[in-house]
Amino acid sequence: MRKKPPEFTSRLSRGETLAALLYLPVHIFLLPLVLVPSAAYLGLDATDLNLILYAVGTVYMLLLLFKFLRRDFDPLWEQPGHCVLEIITNYALMYLANLAVTGIFLLLPWFGQENPNNSAVMEMAGQSWGKMSAMAVFLAPIVEECMFRAGIFGTLRRYNRWAAYGVATLAFSLYHVYGYAVTDSIYWLYFIQYIPVSILLCRVYERTNTLWSSIFFHMLVNWVSMNALKMLEELL
Repeated sequence: MRKKPPEFTSRLSRGETLAALLYLPVHIFLLPLVLVPSAAYLGLDATDLNLILYAVGTVYMLLLLFKFLRRDFDPLWEQPGHCVLEIITNYALMYLANLAVTGIFLLLPWFGQENPNNSAVMEMAGQSWGKMSAMAVFLAPIVEECMFRAGIFGTLRRYNRWAAYGVATLAFSLYHVYGYAVTDSIYWLYFIQYIPVSILLCRVYERTNTLWSSIFFHMLVNWVSMNALKMLEELL
C-alpha cells in the first residue's frame, strides 16, 4: 500500500506570499545592481556586499513574515524531537546523495573545473571568515528558506506536490550557479550538485510543517560545508 504524503499545514497568507515571492527579483537582480556600483565608492569588498545583501533580506523577512515565522514556530516547539530527527535523517540522505553526485562528476574526465560557488565562498572567507560565516550560516538560510521553501514550495504545495518539489528544487539549484554560468555555460551543470539538498530541504519542511526545521537544516549544511572547505583549503 502506497504511503500517503504527510498533511502539509504550513501556510503563508496572501500578503505574506506576495512579500516572499516579490523579494526574489529584488534579492537576485535589483539589490546587486544597486550595491555593486557603489562598492568602489564605499570601499566594500565582495564579502561586505554579500553580508549587506543578506542582512537586508533577513531584516525584510523578519519584518514582513514575522507572523508566519511565529506561527511556524509552534510545530517546532510542540515536537522538537521529531524536527531534530528529520533534520538528522535528511542530512544523512543528503550526504549519501552528494557522494553519488560526486562520483558521477569524477567519471567525467573533461569536467575538471571546481564548483564556482564554493570557490567564491572560500575567496570571500579568506577576506573575512567571521563575516562570511555570519552570512552563510545565519543570514542566508533565513532569506533563502523564506523565498524558496515558504514562498515557492509552500505556495505550490497547496495545488500540486510534485510541481512544488520540481519548481522549488530547480529554482534553488539554478540560483546558486546562474551568476557564474552567464560567463561560462559549463557551469550550468553544477546545478546538479544542489539538487539533493534542494529536495531534502523541501522534504524537511513538508514532514515537520515548520519552516524553522528547514532553516536549521540549511544552517547545519552551510556550517559543515564552510568548515569542510576551510579544512580542504588548509590541506592544499
